[in-house]
Amino acid sequence: MKLLFESGAQSWSLTCNPAAAPRTSSALLANLPQTLQLHTPKIAGSHIYWHAPFVEDVENEAHVLDARPGAFIYWPVRQFLEITFAPLQAETAAVTVLGQLDGPVDGIVALGQALRKNQGRRRFDGRLSLQSQGGYWPLPRPVPGVPADIVADRRALWENQPGDLQAAILSRGIMHPAGPILMAESEARVLHEILWWVRARIGKEDGTVLRKMTALALDKAAVRLKDFCHLDQSAGLLYRLAAAMIDEQVPVRDLLEEAILIAGRLAAWIDLLIPWNDLNEGFRAALDEPTAHPDRPAPLESHGAAL
Repeated sequence: MKLLFESGAQSWSLTCNPAAAPRTSSALLANLPQTLQLHTPKIAGSHIYWHAPFVEDVENEAHVLDARPGAFIYWPVRQFLEITFAPLQAETAAVTVLGQLDGPVDGIVALGQALRKNQGRRRFDGRLSLQSQGGYWPLPRPVPGVPADIVADRRALWENQPGDLQAAILSRGIMHPAGPILMAESEARVLHEILWWVRARIGKEDGTVLRKMTALALDKAAVRLKDFCHLDQSAGLLYRLAAAMIDEQVPVRDLLEEAILIAGRLAAWIDLLIPWNDLNEGFRAALDEPTAHPDRPAPLESHGAAL
């Protein structure tokens, strides 16, 4: 099976082996063609990624550090689809290798470097589509048994950035927009991770307890987004998910996967607003400059030595 990845005027072919990951390949095909918003990594470094519009467990498990340059991978829990272009920095994760870039990685390297320097300043869009199916036919995908309005709102969220994020990024109050945006991204990302952890415990823990835990996590994140970050629209969808989670008539796995898709996409939209490279360079500069301010804390080792 061959896919075409495009960004700007450039395009790259990917050769995939659906037999090595049939569930993930089926989920991927069901969502093609896909419009992408590309993200720069914050820790691991040498890859570009976008968010997967599906939830699947790892298949044919590989360690993320073993992925060769040019590997096309799915990273469950993070819910990323990625193309690597060099060895990654230290990171611990199990991933699904879906395929490999056809040809050299030079163009992906250049795209990754531009993305790292400019995320938050401008958006990098892309497209993933099917070139040839190679005789592979995807497995049928079950229809989620969750309220139709939540499914509709999840689809709308995947298509468009919430309007309250635009208002937040334009705010120029004290420590705005950095404070609310960074805090909101952290809340949404942590919620996303908690939902994955709960999903892994379905069938191992009491279902009623899992529902209550999930509703509490959703409610807590919604409160922070609404009352602390002033993101009323984004918080509203989380409140509705929390209420639906208590309904025993709604399949808990299906609803959890909808919640994962919503939390992951919300975190992704917020992430795109953050100029990560600029923040990192400013952080380094502030730490590396000579101590010229009398109110600046002494290095950590000095504090430790004084105890």
